[in-house]
Parts: sequence; C-alpha cells; structure tokens
Amino acid sequence: MAVSRRFLRRLALILILVAGWAATSAVARQPAPPVHCGSAARCAVSNAYGAWGDRMECWASAVVYPTTEEEIRAAVARAQQSCQKVKVVSGFSHTIPKLVCPSSVGESIVISTAKLNSHIEVDVENRRVTADSGVGLRALIDKVEAVGLSLVAAPYWEGVSIGGMVSTGSHGSSWWGRGGAVHDHLVALRLVVPAARARGFAEIIELDGGDEAFNAAKISLGLLDVISKVTFSLEPAFKRSISLSFRDDGRLQDEFMELAGAHEFADITWYPSQHSAVYRLDDRVPRNSSGDGKNDFLGFQNLPILSSKAVRFLEKANEAARSRSGVCAMAAVELAFKRLMANGLKSDGNLFLGYPVVGHQGRMQTSGSCVNSPASDVLNACAWDPSIRGLFFFETTAIFPASTFRGFVTDVKKLRDLRPEDFCGVDVYNGLLIRFIKASLAYLGQPEDSVAVDFNYFRADEPSTPRLNQDVWEEVEQMAFFKHRARPHWGKNRRVAFHGVPQKYPNFSEFQAVKMMLDPAGMFSSEWSDEILLGKEAADKEDGCAMEGLCICSEDRHCNPRHGYRCKPGLVYQEARVCRYSASAATASIHQTC
Repeated sequence: MAVSRRFLRRLALILILVAGWAATSAVARQPAPPVHCGSAARCAVSNAYGAWGDRMECWASAVVYPTTEEEIRAAVARAQQSCQKVKVVSGFSHTIPKLVCPSSVGESIVISTAKLNSHIEVDVENRRVTADSGVGLRALIDKVEAVGLSLVAAPYWEGVSIGGMVSTGSHGSSWWGRGGAVHDHLVALRLVVPAARARGFAEIIELDGGDEAFNAAKISLGLLDVISKVTFSLEPAFKRSISLSFRDDGRLQDEFMELAGAHEFADITWYPSQHSAVYRLDDRVPRNSSGDGKNDFLGFQNLPILSSKAVRFLEKANEAARSRSGVCAMAAVELAFKRLMANGLKSDGNLFLGYPVVGHQGRMQTSGSCVNSPASDVLNACAWDPSIRGLFFFETTAIFPASTFRGFVTDVKKLRDLRPEDFCGVDVYNGLLIRFIKASLAYLGQPEDSVAVDFNYFRADEPSTPRLNQDVWEEVEQMAFFKHRARPHWGKNRRVAFHGVPQKYPNFSEFQAVKMMLDPAGMFSSEWSDEILLGKEAADKEDGCAMEGLCICSEDRHCNPRHGYRCKPGLVYQEARVCRYSASAATASIHQTC
C-alpha cells in the first residue's frame, strides 16, 4: 500500500514531539573526533558538522596531541625549524569557517588540545581560575561552582574548549558589567609562539591587561599563537531567575534596548513567520534563593536518532515538493512544543513547573547534554551529528551596532510581510536568536554595544541542489552585512559574510601589527584563514558559487539556472543579488534542447 506524503508529514511532526519527551532520559553518544589519520601520512581535519563551507576536504601532514605546555612548545619549535605550517584544533571543533585548516601547500601539522585538559586551578581569594586551553567549558564551570564562585559569561553551547571559545569571540548575552563576551572576562593568557634559533625556535609568553598584545590575543582566530593556558575573573556564586514571555512581535524593534537594560542576561527569540517573539527575562538572584532548576535547551538535548532522521526526511520532502505549507506546519508545531516545554528550562529534576525557573548560575548559563555522554549508546546523538545524517544546516550570525539594529528588524519585517510563508524555514530551527554584546577592547571584538542575531536554515545534501526560499535568506544575509554593516561572528557564517570585514573593525591594523610581531613568517596563517580575516571575494566566480554562500551572484550561472534559479535583485534591499526561483524559467530549462 502506498504511503501518502500527508501521512509521512504527520508522522515526522509526531516524532518531533516524541524526541522532546525521550530527551528527558536519553543518553547520547560522543561526537566523532575532528582529526582522522590514514595510512598515507595524511590527516583529514573536519568540524562537528562534517562539512566545511566549501565542502572541500582539509588535510594536514600530521597531528600531535600535547598534554603539557612544554610539549606544545616542542611541537611549535619543530615546525618552526622545519618551516611547517601549524593550526590548532580542539577536541570539539564547532568552528564553521576553515580557520583550523592548514595551508594546502607544503608540510603542515595540526596541534590538537583534546588531551591538554588536566589542569584547572581556582584561586578563591583573588576570584580567578586558570586552566589548560583544552579543558571543556562544562568541566571548568563545575570546578568553579564547587568552591562557591561563578563564571559570569559563557556561550549557550557548552561543547567547546575554553581556548577555542576565547579565540573565536564566543559570547552569551549581556550589556551589564563586563558584558556577555567570554574574552572580556579574561585576566591573562599563556601562549606558545615561534621564536628565533637562539631562543629554541619557540617560546612561552604570558600576556595580561598591561601588555600591548593582550587585546589582539583576546580574539586571535588561531593566527598568532597556540593558547596553552587561560585565566578568567570570577564572581561570588549566584543564581539566575528566568521567565519566558511569549509576545506578538509588533514592537520588537522598539523594545529590544529596553529589555537589555532591564534584565542582565536577557535575550529574544524571534519567529518571524509566526509573528511571535519570546523575551527571556533573565536576572541574577542571591545564592540562597529557592530553586534548583537548570537550562537544558531543547536543541542541545539528547535526541533519538530516529527522530532527527525523520525531521530531516520531512525537510527534504517539503523542499522537493516546494511545499511552503508543509514547512510552516513544522514551524508552528516547533513553536508550540517549545512553549509547552519552556524551551528546555526545568524547575527541578526533569520537570518544568512554571515560571520563574531559578537555579545556580553554572546550570543556567549554558547547556549541551548531547555532547557529554558515553560512546556506547547507539540510539541517541546530537541532532546534527554527521554520522546519523540528521539535521544539516547553514548558520548565519550577524552582529550589529545597537544603533542600526532597529533598521534591520524593520527591513526583515517588510520582507516577511511580502512573503510570510517564506520565513517558516528558519522557524523550524530556532527562529532568529537575538543577544546583546557589550563594547570590547579586543581588536577583533565589538567596538560598541552590539546586538547579535543567529539563525539556522536548511542546507541541501548536495551543493548544487537549490533550496526553497533560497533568495529570502540570501537577501536577509546581504541586508545584514552590507546594508546595515553588521560584523560576522568569527566562528560561524558562510563566506559572503566576511566580504570587506577589515573595514568594519577600527583596530584591525593594530591586530595585524601584533600578528606580524608574534608570527612574522605566517606559521599560523593559511589561504583559508586569510580568506576569512582579509574578507576578499574571489576574482573568478565559479558556476553555482552562490548556492552555498561562496559568492554573491552577478550572473545566472552563479545560481542554478537549469532548475529555474536566476540571479535577481532583492525585494526590499534592491542592491542585494540573490538566486530566485521562477517557475517559468524552470519550465523553459526542462524543455531546453542541446
């Protein structure tokens, strides 16, 4: 008996709900390591998503796993002596751009910090913690909380090393105090840098706020050194109180600054297709406040592999059928489920008992239960684990000066109102997550109080396969980075987000000067990292390059004209150039003869 598409759609939607229920007790497996070495003296370097932005493989000649600072120094010295290129990768590797990919020319090594994770020292009196750069964020937080202190800033995803999250500018959400960016809570860094023969080809240096290079090293992108140890400032332990307020999005552009000023850790999740915004009212409260809740964000929970595969199946079916109504049905169910489950907030144990949810800072600031689990489990995994062929998506993160963010929201609303159903695809994931980042002294940090917007959207299995509503997300992306001059998150984004990026950072030349001082021969640079740092668009655009954000189209061949996608102006931002589908163009292509 044939199974109808409607039945499969309903089945997948049910499985979304089942996944959330099963996540309360499931145990997920650890993701695969990011470096794999074969017998041909070559090592493949990947990220946690199993695909780089250009989908090309990344290779190194060898990988080393130091366990001490001295072993790092020895590895860098050998590379310096042999004129090898060096890149550093963590045991997690969630960076989306190819910052950890060595040069494709000549010999290269990758230094993995996966085993550099044995040392965490808390100085209770001075409220500081020093740890090896390979230490996982969760291990650091637990150690600090155990002695009555709290780390104030952290990214929402805990599956990162502390060295990796510092070097890529990871952040939470806050304009209060020192702000929500992790690097702005740094006290000191210990680094291994190349050196002259007389100094043993490599040396260990320590930087703090009194050093000229400290503001460059805070966000280094792995281009200056190997971070060996990190020291953060801490505060007396406290709790957080969180309530989620589900509202109409009509006044979002007028309320975001008020929210950030009223609540220390506030954020907003905006679901444009649903005309809904979820305001997180999030504040610190005294440590003796009643409550032992935790934040176990639904998207980072332990998910049955079957449900992740079913959601992916449904996404692909809707894309193939060009079914906007199917995508919008998924978006509506997702939002309803998140409202029912408080998006993973749990009052006590595994239950949500109502707002506010109060819990210790260490349990409320970050989450990622799917990454902390034994490898023996074969039934559950992170939803994006490439080995299960589950979710596969793009992630765009634009960081706006607070003064320009209102204009961006207004433009997105104009585009949404023209084609409301086209925005359902982003709401199937987590809508547009809006967070607040305080001005920073870091040369590659935010030069003024800023608003960060993250959004995920469907990525096809094959790079040439067009996406439903592709033009909408290309227009939003270009609107953000070019019309409203947003800066990219260094650890996320497609290639186009980095076009012209040096001009967006007032202290970019100062960063380059420190780079030349610490790494004059460019040991830590590659064509891939230069592409991100220098933000240059390729002179020769290949056919289909706009399909995955490798270029901005200027001719139809940069899209997929055979499937009816041609290069067109934006609908609201006329200067944008996007790959838009035309049914008539698709029909003409089908009937075209050679």
